[in-house]
Amino acid sequence: MSSEDHMNIEAAPPVPNETDNNNSKPLPSEEIQPTAEVPNKDDPSADELKDVPLDQLFDDEMDVDVDVDVDDAGPLNAEEYRLLAQFDDPWADLKDPHVMMNFYRRIFPWKQLFLWLNHDHVPNYLFTHREFAITLQNDAYLRYNSYSSYIELQKDIIRLNPTRFEIGPTYSAAPKDRKTIPKASFKPILRELVFDIDLTDYDDIRRCCSDKKICTQCWKFVALAVEVLDLTLRHDFGYQHLLWVYSGRRGAHCWVSDEEAMRLTDDQRKAIVNYINIFKAGGSKFGLKVDLKNPLHPMVERSLEKLQVHFLNVVLQGQEVFMDEEKWTFLLRIWSDPNLVQAFEEEWKKNPEISSESKWKAILQHYKPENNKTSNNIPSKKMNGILETINNVILHYSYPRIDLEVSKHLNHLLKSPFCVHPATGKVCIPIDPTTIASFDPNSAPDVRDLLRQLDKQQSSSNPLSTAAATAATTAVSAAVTTAAAAASAASAAATTTTSASATTATTTTATTTATDTNATAPQLNWANTSLRPYVEFFQRHVDKLLKDTLQSKKNVQSDSLEF
Repeated sequence: MSSEDHMNIEAAPPVPNETDNNNSKPLPSEEIQPTAEVPNKDDPSADELKDVPLDQLFDDEMDVDVDVDVDDAGPLNAEEYRLLAQFDDPWADLKDPHVMMNFYRRIFPWKQLFLWLNHDHVPNYLFTHREFAITLQNDAYLRYNSYSSYIELQKDIIRLNPTRFEIGPTYSAAPKDRKTIPKASFKPILRELVFDIDLTDYDDIRRCCSDKKICTQCWKFVALAVEVLDLTLRHDFGYQHLLWVYSGRRGAHCWVSDEEAMRLTDDQRKAIVNYINIFKAGGSKFGLKVDLKNPLHPMVERSLEKLQVHFLNVVLQGQEVFMDEEKWTFLLRIWSDPNLVQAFEEEWKKNPEISSESKWKAILQHYKPENNKTSNNIPSKKMNGILETINNVILHYSYPRIDLEVSKHLNHLLKSPFCVHPATGKVCIPIDPTTIASFDPNSAPDVRDLLRQLDKQQSSSNPLSTAAATAATTAVSAAVTTAAAAASAASAAATTTTSASATTATTTTATTTATDTNATAPQLNWANTSLRPYVEFFQRHVDKLLKDTLQSKKNVQSDSLEF
């Protein structure tokens, strides 16, 4: 509202009294006489009130003592807490777009990501033809984005400020140009072999948590899966460049960057998945998802040896999978042995505190091998079936459960390493498969903590640094957004040829403006935060990949010179 409007409102005439039937103002000659106040004989006189204490002047009905306790108001709700926290902590609200803006601009390791995807220092089609899918703050999903350099990728991500972005395959042409080429010519040609482990697939066997929750106990399922898969991919397929990444909430992703893995077709990827997966779609008739017969495949046998070592502490002690009556009843039924049910059912009902470990050991004792062998010391057919069931139970509760569809297709998109999970704020950090058992997902770096660390580090050397960083971020965002809007307006107003030229010129201006602004921005990065060891681990992985790629190129050149 303008000041002029405000003055008009104040100068407006008073609203006529509704009780005035003719709705007219009194004439100037008419005088409005004040209403005479009728004295009340029950009211005390002014003289009488002089000597009355103040607290006795009020009606007894209003004389109520009220004890006000701050705790009576109850805890703050989420919105109240968010608003209160912002006074002391500018990074408290994960939904604040400035959080992700500053993360992309000040912390994200763009160059390392580029080298990992490109396999070289000079941009090539592995990167320039790569698809990036972007999820905006309003959940809009933008596919088929591609970039000529990591600087261009960085600037576009800062401009769009997404909640996360995903990485797809390398196509036969740059995805951003797909509409300019025949549809049949645009197809995915290269892609890392990827695997996705999610604890949601373990909900039927984990008792400590469920759905989206996670703790160190159920994380052991992920650790076991990583150890088994890592060994299988290296030993059975000869892959060397495996990057394991924490998903940010309740799982892990694997990226295999070997050249042979990159060139796998969809059918070949399905074959690898079928080789690794041992779970039946419908499970056995007793409810087990595994129904393998002896002799076991060498890969399964090797995995079983590793899983047997951890079955006690991860499954039996860590999860107590057979404590509930429903669960131990399931355990008894899968043997198809009435004698076993008769031996333990009544006892376990009377003593519900019997541990899962004790129940499992009781079954093994019941089927001691020496009590079920023939005279020539060869296991009987019945004993062989018992051993198969023991193996299947261990595999059912501890063998890796992977998302099959993620690994089968070239064009599947997967969240980029170092993205932030939008629900938890956790960064998707690379993890070492040799030490994954000791990894605590709840201790993974939080984007808000990383930004606080940067502010603290910089404020110790320059009290004005935090304000400068925020101002610079706002300036870059405004410059790039303004330039993009100008490019869009120029494109709509001009012809096709002129529009293309205008867009190019405006984009160049935007790049220059952003670069100039960035030149004055604070030079802070991941090295000043707790993200540093994870980026350095990633850098070592990338260095080995680049070294092997260079050696492979030299070998090809050497072979081509031989006659």
